[in-house]
Amino acid sequence: MKSKTPNVMCQTIVDPLPKLTPTLHSWIQSFLGETNLHQQLVTDYGSPLNLHHVDPFIENYQAYAKVIESFGLSHLVFFARKANKCKVFVNTAKNHGFGVDTASFEELNQCLSMGVDPAKLVLTAAIKTNDVLVLAIKNQVLIVVDNQDEIDAIKNLAASMNIVARVALRVSGFLINGEKMYSRFGFDINQIETVVTEYVCTTQHLSYQGMHFHLNGYEIEERVAAFDQLFDVVDSISAMGLSTKFIDMGGGFLTNYLEREEEWNHFQAELKLALAGERSPITFQNNGLGYSWSNGTIEGQLLTYPYYNPTPKEHMLRQILESPTAHGTVAQGLVDRNIELRLEPGRSLVDQTGITLAKVVFRKRDSNGDLLVGLEMNKTQLCSSSADFLLDPILIPINRKESVETDSVENAYLVGAYCLETDVLLKRKIAFPSLPQIGDLVCFPNTAGYMMHFYESQSHLFELAENLIISTNPTGLSAFKVSMEK
Repeated sequence: MKSKTPNVMCQTIVDPLPKLTPTLHSWIQSFLGETNLHQQLVTDYGSPLNLHHVDPFIENYQAYAKVIESFGLSHLVFFARKANKCKVFVNTAKNHGFGVDTASFEELNQCLSMGVDPAKLVLTAAIKTNDVLVLAIKNQVLIVVDNQDEIDAIKNLAASMNIVARVALRVSGFLINGEKMYSRFGFDINQIETVVTEYVCTTQHLSYQGMHFHLNGYEIEERVAAFDQLFDVVDSISAMGLSTKFIDMGGGFLTNYLEREEEWNHFQAELKLALAGERSPITFQNNGLGYSWSNGTIEGQLLTYPYYNPTPKEHMLRQILESPTAHGTVAQGLVDRNIELRLEPGRSLVDQTGITLAKVVFRKRDSNGDLLVGLEMNKTQLCSSSADFLLDPILIPINRKESVETDSVENAYLVGAYCLETDVLLKRKIAFPSLPQIGDLVCFPNTAGYMMHFYESQSHLFELAENLIISTNPTGLSAFKVSMEK
């Protein structure tokens, strides 16, 4: 490999870094041109700063609804609130006729206090305390039941309140190619008839409404198999006189983050070459992001979100509904049984609704000679369960008249404010069009889904990032109006 030149700000490029060009909604493209506005917002509200625009949220919902209605199905789409904490999405869902999936007392209580119709809410929390169960029962919010202890708790609380609780049963344990899918959530599908007959139907304080499943991963085949097997269960309990009003298929609808499939494939190929020592590293400390080099071969699999997807969101849903089962297509199976389709997208509903801005604080070289660009943020403010966020960030130069740099590409890692060796914001090395300057901004696109809020913390007593709502401004010097999230 080519040698590096340590301890100087400008460095000869060792090997070209693979690009991962993000898709950008028109509002983001327009906003990126508002350099003076960027600088003013960061000055006024600090770094990092999250900005949200609801137009794509509405567009994403309407795309789902259009596909479902094309099959003649009734539907209720819930926004999975855990994906983003901003109340503007709750209000937008309320105003446009779709629902909200809540996963905690705070989420449910906030939605109710904001006037969301309880019939458009669902409680799916992994841990359901008595407080949240009482709140849901009192307001007739549908509760998705996960286990026998929850049934007992709901039954007892509903009886003490003399209210009938509305419940759905979460189902798991589906067979895929003869193998049972693992899940720590829900009742095994083989137990559902027993649960219904021995527990749900033996009390006047539980009202069975429907079935629910949420599968880990993104495989269409698995979701089709789940519907196929649930149709058998629905038919069986229907013969007992119990009607299933809906099947809720949860979320997990793919989002496409990248413009080009060839870039996605090229990145993975280059990552493997770097692990094999056949090119310079493209990740921090040559992190394989799930891949490893062992005994002369690449092992493992990429442990990131599949950032390029040719059939995302409503296109994935259409493929599921068109897929054949033993009961006809999935859509036909629902129509024949007069069952409403429900779903709970999170990431895909907020696709293209948000960006994160952060300010450059320093440039330095580490002990390996790699260029580090320090940003005024920490890794919990750009963090999900994925091994890395694989989109190219966008450098926004500020005060370039004072810059003495050239237009040569600079490769750097972005690091954050926590006193941890591991506070590397992106594990991937980034090729910037020029050396970032102190005060420049870095834009991380499409961060609203799970990246901004899911793991954010206040370690070191850092303040959480402010969340701003922007909208189109028909008049004025700027194309955008900006308001605080309240």
